[in-house]
This record gives sequence, C-alpha cells and structure tokens, in this order.
Amino acid sequence: CLVLLPAASLLQLMDVRQVCCEFLQSQLHPTNCLGIRAFADVHTCTQLLDQSHAYAEQHFTEVVQGEEFLGLSLQQVCSLISSDKLTVSTEEKVFEAMISWIKHDKPARLEYMPKLMEHVRLPLLSRDYLVQIVEEEALIKNNNTCKDFLIEAMKYHLLPADQRHLIKTDRTRPRTPISIPKVMIVVGGQAPKAIRSVECYDFQEDRWYQVADLPSRRCRAGVVSMAGRVYAVGGFNSSLRERTVDVYDGVRDQWSAVASMQERRSTLGAAVLGTHTYIHSYTHTKGLYSFEAYNYKTNEWMYVASMNTRRSSVGVGVVDGKLYAVGGYDGASRQCLSTVEEYDPVADQWCYVADMSTRRSGAGVGVLKGQLYAAGGHDGPLVRKSVEVYDPQTNTWRLVCDMNMCRRNAGICAINGLLYVIGGDDGSCNLSSVEFYNPATDKWSLIPTNMSNGRSYAGVAVIDKPL
Repeated sequence: CLVLLPAASLLQLMDVRQVCCEFLQSQLHPTNCLGIRAFADVHTCTQLLDQSHAYAEQHFTEVVQGEEFLGLSLQQVCSLISSDKLTVSTEEKVFEAMISWIKHDKPARLEYMPKLMEHVRLPLLSRDYLVQIVEEEALIKNNNTCKDFLIEAMKYHLLPADQRHLIKTDRTRPRTPISIPKVMIVVGGQAPKAIRSVECYDFQEDRWYQVADLPSRRCRAGVVSMAGRVYAVGGFNSSLRERTVDVYDGVRDQWSAVASMQERRSTLGAAVLGTHTYIHSYTHTKGLYSFEAYNYKTNEWMYVASMNTRRSSVGVGVVDGKLYAVGGYDGASRQCLSTVEEYDPVADQWCYVADMSTRRSGAGVGVLKGQLYAAGGHDGPLVRKSVEVYDPQTNTWRLVCDMNMCRRNAGICAINGLLYVIGGDDGSCNLSSVEFYNPATDKWSLIPTNMSNGRSYAGVAVIDKPL
C-alpha cells in the first residue's frame, strides 16, 4: 500500500486509493501510527490523517515507548502533547514522554525545553510528584522558564481547592479524552488443571469471545495491564511453578515472552505501582519473604524489600502510590491471615496497617474510588461470600454487602465505577459466573452471560477494545 497509494493518487485511481487508506487504517498500531500519520499527511489522505492522529492520542502511553515518537519533530510533539483529547492515566505520562524525547538527542533538543513544558499540565500532577520528580529533574533546574512553570504548579497546589479556578491557563485545564470502549480479559486459570484459554468480555455487547491462547498452560499467575499490554507473570503449569512472563498485544492478538523473574513463583499477587513502571509479585518461594519488581522499559526484574509476613494466595492492590498485600496463607504457621501490609516504594519498606475483620486467603482484591476491597477468600475449609473495604485515610475496614456466591481464588477488576469478581471456586467446583458491586447501591449483581467454562486462579485485566 505504501507504494500503491502514491501511484493511485498520481493516476487518479480513487477507488484504489480508498482501499489503500482503509487497509492502512486497519493496520494502525502503537508502533506504526505516527508513521502512517506522516504518510497520510504527505499524500493528503485527510480521513486517514485524522484517524491515525486520533489513534495516537488514544494510545499515547504505548506510542511514546516506540522509536517513531523519539523521531518526531518539535512541532509534531507539541501537536500531540497539547491535545485535550490525549488519553493518559495521569499527566506524569506526558512529562516523562517529553523528557525522553529531549534526552534522545539532548544537544540538539535542549533548547526546546520551554516550548514543550508550555504544553505539560504540571498543575494536574500530584504535589509529591512535583517535589520528588519534576523539581529534581536537571533539565528543569537548569532552565528559568521551566522553573516558572513549576512555580505556577506549586502556587496552584497552595491555593484552596475552591480558589484554584483563579489560575487560568491551558495547563490547569483537565484533559478530556474520548473514551475508548474497554473489554475484560480473563487469562488462563484452573479448570480443573491449568489451561491456555483466554477469553474477553465485551461490556457493551454483553458477550464473551475467545482470543489467542497463552503459549503454555498457566494458572495461579499474576496478571496486570500496563502500557496497553497484558502481562501474565509466573504461575503453575500443572506440574511446575513458572519463572516465565508472557505479554499479550490486543491489537495483534498475540502473546510474546519477556524477561523471566529471578525465581519460580506461583499463587502470587501482582499490581502496577506508582508511575505504572513496575509490576510487583510476591510469594514465599523456598521459604523466602521475597518480592520482585519488573521495569518494562528495561525489561529487567530486581529484588526490593521483603514483606514482614510470608504470604501465598495474597491479594494485592494499589491506592495513592502505596501497595497493599491483603491476607493470604502462611505455610509455616499453616494459617490463613487477616493481616495487611502497606509498601512505600519511596522508602522501599513495608509496614502493617489495620487487620481485616476475618482471615482471608485467596481473596479477590480490587481498588475502587481510592478504597481497597477484599472479596471472598477462605479460612481453611470455609469459603466466604463476605466483602470488606479498607479506607487508607482512616486506616479502617468495614463490611459491605455479601456477594451472591461464596468465592475464593477469583479474578477481580474495576471499571466504570463498578467492581467485577470473575469465576473462582466455591469449595467444590469452579465457577463460570461473574458478579459486580455497585458502591452507590451497596448491591452485588450477576452479569447476564457466564464465561464459556468455569475457572479459578485466572488472571484478569481491563484493556482497550481492539479496533
């Protein structure tokens, strides 16, 4: 198409030109959308230009990891990061992308710092990030105009919330991305042995569909979504614990391998922490209280501080830059746990917070509106349907409405203000049902359509619906 489209334009073969544009649109991917956008611009394919630009905005977090982004001109970078429609979980992503672009060719690009910082919405960053990251960045420290932008952001945070509207610049305006429909992806699991099957739930259409199988059987893995991809970490293949990590690309519907962990780990917890740069997973492999972190930019694993209590079947969630390890099972004392620990990545240390009201191993742990939920789980043979929620501000747990079914080893995820609990087992059989919690009504409801088969110990994540 890259050869055919210019020829079709030259010969006024408009049907051929249209087919080429439609084909290129179907091939849009975070690794090529900027190149397709440039190609469309040169050949005045207006619709393809608009579509590829919108795609780059919607997949900004993944796009900035690629070589195409680092090769953009100043004007092209400004056009992208100034957009109100940019889809970013936090403004940190925009700041980090801008710094990466400058450092890619620092001698030539250093002078562009003020021009780029004009489009980074620093007031929308947290105070901690402004002080710990932005203020400490040498590129900011050495430029007076950039320091002025930082001072503006600091002033914004010093004002009471009801007076912040008095600072009116483009940088204080929240971005308003066009939301991309989401799907829920359920990875592997036990049914009754480890399986390769992966299926997705389309919220809009209330339907399940199969996607590419895992490269090998995997249950009890840690599964997270990061930078637009789904990571399946460790787990059990029905005979051995795994060190391996597989990554799913939803656009291409394919899995590939990345760096393995330092240790074999199964029945572990996993979460994306802080700037979404690291995946953390836990287990008591070989009796260790060990804890590893993965940096997807460098494709490396490293050890960080160990928990105070050894835990398998632990539930994990992140609230306000802190990571929580909830309950689990201590193989040494042969006890299910009600204790909860909080990890501070800045201090690289763990501390205990308030205990849950009851012991829970294999609980589903999810985060909704800044609060941490622990759903189900078990204490010995007793499988629970009770659910409790932790408020980090008050360091207290409170019970909410019970689930419809007793569940342990279920997957869990939050989307659109609702908390979904997927599959698991009730102590006698694997479940194919999914239910969701609405905090506004304090009520659990089953979704109309079950998964194709019952599965426990599956990993769950939410991803953008592929085109």
